[in-house]
Amino acid sequence: MTTPVRKTSWLRTIQAVLWSFVGLRKNSEYQQDIEKLNPFHIIGVAIGVALLFVLGLIALVNWVVVQPTGL
Repeated sequence: MTTPVRKTSWLRTIQAVLWSFVGLRKNSEYQQDIEKLNPFHIIGVAIGVALLFVLGLIALVNWVVVQPTGL
């Protein structure tokens, strides 16, 4: 019994993860992703994107707090 080879690019994995974060996805494209993408790549990219999102929010909050008020 052989496992099908999943051949895809990192760009496709990143695109699938970003669409998942947004929450807009066609069911047919979702099914294609399940068949073709490596689950370990998805987990890695998702953790990286979530980390970048959190760091971006922290940077935004720090920038807003540091801004002088004009009142």
